[in-house]
Amino acid sequence: MDLARVAAGAGMEMSVVSLMPTDGLAYPAALERAGVEVVSLGLRSPWDPRGPRRMREVLRLLRPEVVHSHLKHADVVVALALRGSAVPQVSTLHVIEDRVRGVARLKRNLAARVRNARAARTIAVSEAVRRWYLEECGGDLNRVITLRNGVPAPAAYGPDDRDAIRRDLGVRTDTALAAMVAVMRPGKGHELLLSAAALITPEVDVTFVLAGDGDLDAELRSRAAELPAGRVVMPGYVTDVDRLLAAADLVVHPTLADALPTALVQALAASVPAVAANVGGVPEIIGSEAGVLVPPGNAVALAEAVISLVQDPDGRLWMGKKARERFEERFEASGWATRLADLYRLLA
Repeated sequence: MDLARVAAGAGMEMSVVSLMPTDGLAYPAALERAGVEVVSLGLRSPWDPRGPRRMREVLRLLRPEVVHSHLKHADVVVALALRGSAVPQVSTLHVIEDRVRGVARLKRNLAARVRNARAARTIAVSEAVRRWYLEECGGDLNRVITLRNGVPAPAAYGPDDRDAIRRDLGVRTDTALAAMVAVMRPGKGHELLLSAAALITPEVDVTFVLAGDGDLDAELRSRAAELPAGRVVMPGYVTDVDRLLAAADLVVHPTLADALPTALVQALAASVPAVAANVGGVPEIIGSEAGVLVPPGNAVALAEAVISLVQDPDGRLWMGKKARERFEERFEASGWATRLADLYRLLA
């Protein structure tokens, strides 16, 4: 969706092919409203053996100049569908799969072999991903490149909007709001954030808003209920992250592993400083001025960094300014789309 909003301006005409059925999902309709054709292969699973044949049929109709696949299932389907074709394939690596075992590791290695053999370029969304991939999966140094994702600039929000958003969330207008936006699954650091919240004394006036849903939702809500009233708010899945960030004073992202978390890029765009774990591609987003990096898995360091920012509004303002500058320089969506389009033209 982020790319669809800026593709035309970069001279791209997009079509999106989903391996899986799209019935009842919101994103196909949103893409179509943005002028993007959406086609589903209707597979039973991402590894359905009918995938390459159905993909070939779709490609005959779409007649693309470049096919860009995302995640290993699509990489394999597209590579097999393009066998014997001169159409270039571009693949993007969105995750660092360094902890997989068994069947998952076999799938990862299969995709890497296919990708290294067929893809004209493999894009890593961060330099951390590129280093991991070349060390673990091989590949041509000149064909595995780093191209960081971007996001569109958010709408402008004023002080009245900020107060209204907080009222909707049930958060006081005069407290510091620390937001975490992430799917609630192991490894994202929600449990660590709650441990850090428990270490912060009542004199530090901060409310944590944990936005998202997932397998850990019930467990996290149970733990949050043990903390003082008003310390943690859990609004569930949030469709408009930009609106939430407009009411935030800081973003907290204590992940244990992450390639290039979009929530932190959105924080830059919203001029909101971050407290984030020093892992994966996170330092490439935050740099040295847009927030505070802490050791992963350290609840004490996380709590201390949050307290430091909560008690330093001038420092937050300065970091927020630097965050926005960093966004405009490195992560603004139009620039990202232009870099992608230049790559496509080079290969087509």
